[in-house]
Amino acid sequence: MALRFDNKVAIVTGAGGGLGRTYAIELAKRGCKVVVNDLGGDRHGSAGSTSMADKVVGEIKAAGGQAVANYNSVEEGDKIVKTAIDAWGRIDIVINNAGILRDTSFVNMKEVDWDLIFKVHVKGAYSVTKAAWPYMRDQKYGRIVVTSSNAAVYGNFGQVNYSAAKHALIGFSNSLALEGAKYNILSNAVIPTAGSRLTQTFMVDALKPEYVTPLVCYMVHDSFKDSGKLFEAGAQWYGTLQYYRGEGKVLQNATVETIHDNWKAVSSMDKPKHVASIAEQSAMLMDMLGSLEAEKSSGGSSGGASAGGSGGFPSNIQSSALFQEIADGIKADPSSVSKVKQTFTYIITDNAGRELGKFTLDFKSATPSVYLGDCRNGNAAVTVTVADQVFMDLAAGKENPQKAFMSGKIKAKGNIMLLQKLQTILDQKKKSKM
Repeated sequence: MALRFDNKVAIVTGAGGGLGRTYAIELAKRGCKVVVNDLGGDRHGSAGSTSMADKVVGEIKAAGGQAVANYNSVEEGDKIVKTAIDAWGRIDIVINNAGILRDTSFVNMKEVDWDLIFKVHVKGAYSVTKAAWPYMRDQKYGRIVVTSSNAAVYGNFGQVNYSAAKHALIGFSNSLALEGAKYNILSNAVIPTAGSRLTQTFMVDALKPEYVTPLVCYMVHDSFKDSGKLFEAGAQWYGTLQYYRGEGKVLQNATVETIHDNWKAVSSMDKPKHVASIAEQSAMLMDMLGSLEAEKSSGGSSGGASAGGSGGFPSNIQSSALFQEIADGIKADPSSVSKVKQTFTYIITDNAGRELGKFTLDFKSATPSVYLGDCRNGNAAVTVTVADQVFMDLAAGKENPQKAFMSGKIKAKGNIMLLQKLQTILDQKKKSKM
């Protein structure tokens, strides 16, 4: 079945030629209404003309599609988005494709070479996306693509400015993906290898822009669900790039000499592991710290409590069901929390902040347990205070944990980094958040 874009509105920047032109034409052919943005400059960001955008709009209309031209610089994102809103009243898709080159060796690079690259690539993507974001948020739908480069991943001689800007866009997209998730706004980056104004000096038939177009158009379709990813296309090849980290080595109280002596283990990629999020990275770090602590101790204290609350948890607290679920889960599989080796206390309150009850998750003892009341063995590593309803919303995915923490809905004291580790463990078991 053909993938259609009926009733969707897209902005494609730098759409007067090359990749942008093929994106705009393909989307329009599939029913999308398209704002064809192009300043009309050359690959160095010089000059300017309305003819390039007008020509593409003419091609789209001649084929029966709908399109309007926009000639603003991508630094004027509000004006580009206004073109879409004035024409069709909405914006669903932003493809940040516009770019220039100011190639020169680092020793010869001038500030203008650095600044122009960042203004067009990074500030431009920010400006257009920022202006479109409120509309996407309100309609709870958006698809965003930023354009990166192999130069960002591998570096390239004479492109220090370009490489840095293109790598910045990967981080930009990854963070947008996290913030946009609750609004059904997806953001991804693409590394295209294709002939365009930027590569006109070595364009070959094998690098036709049309070979990149299918991937990018799919990335902005309703049915596409990935977000925060990096994809690559060129010469009829399509794939995904991910970050991996080596196994590394724990070196207690390391010195410069210790690092030198263990460099083979530190730098080895014999056992690489894909790390999908900062929460997962933090959890891995906490796991290592937990291992160190375990080595120093005698194996942890024994709390003597079973997994689960004796006699059940209070029925007047909604969250009781969640804590019981966690208790049942670790009773069935105690090894599921074996890497946490810490104790967490949750103070559950009503909406006015009055305490309703305390729940302790003791994953440090030989027998992991969840029980009502304060920590029985010393102090909890982390104490969390949260309203009953907020905790339920977190568990249901209606509330973002990071946003709730930043807004004060969740208060925590102690080693709050451990919460990310705990969340990762619970997510894996499809239990509650935080």
